[in-house]
Amino acid sequence: MSVRDEDKTPADNNTGGEENKPPEIRRRRRWRFNSPLAQVSLMGFVCFCCPGMFNALSGMGGGGQVDPTAANNANTAVYTAFTVFGVLGGAFYNVLGPRLTLAAGCSTYVLYAGSFLYYNHHHHQAFAIVAGALLGCGAGLLWAGEGAVMTSYPPPHRKGTYIALFWSIFNLGGVIGGLIPFILNYHRSSAASVNDATYIAFMCFMFAGVLLSLGILPANSVIRNDGSKCSAVKYSSPSTEFAAVLRLFLDRKMLLIFPAAWASNFFYSYQFNNVNGLLFNLRTRGFNNVFYWGAQMAGSITIGYIMDFSFKSRRSRGFAGISLVAVIGTVIWAGGLANQHGYSFENLPEKKLDFKDSGREFAGPFVLYMSYGLLDAMYQSMVYWLIGALADDSQTLSRYSGFYKGVQSAGAAVAWQVDTRKVPLMSQLIVNWSLTTVSYPLLVLLVFLFVKDEDDADDVSGNNKV
Repeated sequence: MSVRDEDKTPADNNTGGEENKPPEIRRRRRWRFNSPLAQVSLMGFVCFCCPGMFNALSGMGGGGQVDPTAANNANTAVYTAFTVFGVLGGAFYNVLGPRLTLAAGCSTYVLYAGSFLYYNHHHHQAFAIVAGALLGCGAGLLWAGEGAVMTSYPPPHRKGTYIALFWSIFNLGGVIGGLIPFILNYHRSSAASVNDATYIAFMCFMFAGVLLSLGILPANSVIRNDGSKCSAVKYSSPSTEFAAVLRLFLDRKMLLIFPAAWASNFFYSYQFNNVNGLLFNLRTRGFNNVFYWGAQMAGSITIGYIMDFSFKSRRSRGFAGISLVAVIGTVIWAGGLANQHGYSFENLPEKKLDFKDSGREFAGPFVLYMSYGLLDAMYQSMVYWLIGALADDSQTLSRYSGFYKGVQSAGAAVAWQVDTRKVPLMSQLIVNWSLTTVSYPLLVLLVFLFVKDEDDADDVSGNNKV
């Protein structure tokens, strides 16, 4: 069944069924602006423009600069602020609603890209670090809103499919963002830093994301094809949200997700700076990122299918998804271990690899880096599916998503400083592998204790018919 195949509306039952309507009317129903399909797709394009381009910028290693110190410190500021606002982001979303929350969050991405344009000329870190801290605040708002939309708007039995749809559109931003530095710096094979046009292009995409975010509707305005509203909750108060956020730290479900959240962005500094950044020249880093984020699209589609269609029982699908990611993750990190034996901070490659000139030497590290992208999408899509399986209302899921992003960002803030302090590369790899491995049995326990099969969940949550 595709994303579009939901139950017919009550109106359809009164008029002879959807199949008796003209094709153009059926298409309009599927793509009406207040449908979950349209809203999740729009949310994907918002993230295509903002975090998608941010990922491409970070994926170049050092933010496209010869010295990664400024980018590392800026990213530490990003994720330190993100730690706080990630946890609080769900509270802001429940008080302000989606449009204000998302537009405020998206606007900080433009400033961050602009700070590297400034750094390209003046080489002062202060602007980049301040912009990074502001981006951390904005990213917390954006991702809490994204989490609420992606986990509460889809019909319960198709959350994995909608997550895959969102993740594919979002990571297409990384693909396009990888093409930008690749094309604009193609003839600069010996260049160390990207040109101004690269940062300006990123800023234009990010500003488009601000405008697109104004089209996201509140949950009680989104109608599924079976006639139910996505959520009937009213906006909350600051005091209620503050108390709810504090309770998350004692919630057994969130404690079981904590290690997975911590691990899920911890590996970025290692992959971006110490694989893509150390092994490849500037134009090849952009080339690699096209395939890194492209592999993420494939990974999200694959795990989305497993989590929605592999078994009738939702709990069984959860176990299957975790098992598949654990096996694939073990294989990929083992490949990373073999690759890491070839270089260190004290023994860097004499010449960086180029996609045209390096021949067979390029193939192995390139496939490894692409595989890291595949694993990232499968891992994070799996965790989002699990979060979405824990509840069905946007208030609760915005808090859960905010908690996940806050803990994720705390781990990332630590990871970027680990790289700044030149912790041995082999140690970084082993820590990354260990963190993801520890999370798998805890996620299995989460499914065993708290994920209900869909019939049971429907009995608890009910439907909010219009």
